[in-house]
Amino acid sequence: MAEKEVKLITSDPSTYPDFRAGDTVRVHYKIIEGDKARIQPYEGIVLSRKGSGTSKSFTVRRIGADNVAVERIFPLFSPNIEKIELVKTGDVRRAKLYYLREKKGREAMRIKEGKVKVSSTKEVVAEESTATTEETGQE
Repeated sequence: MAEKEVKLITSDPSTYPDFRAGDTVRVHYKIIEGDKARIQPYEGIVLSRKGSGTSKSFTVRRIGADNVAVERIFPLFSPNIEKIELVKTGDVRRAKLYYLREKKGREAMRIKEGKVKVSSTKEVVAEESTATTEETGQE
């Protein structure tokens, strides 16, 4: 028998964007069919994040063909997740958006647009304040 080298592959969630419930994400998930592997993107709204440590998971819901809703649970540390893209941020006031399950069609996908991240606005304000002090000659 030939010995196979076993390699433990873990995904690194620190490279994933910071997302939460209400955000629209695109998860690139590796599907293995027989001896072939392909990457399938899955885009939808994050309904919830739960768990702690290496057992963290998140639920993504999308509206498929014929207005049929499909929910999928992804383990955050799964080696089958190639990457996660943050498509848009949502402005919601709940950590679990299970109430969207009762909504039908486009109504289930309607979430307010999120605001700009705070860190990017601080950099712009800091640059403007240094520009004004240079113009006036004050330190």
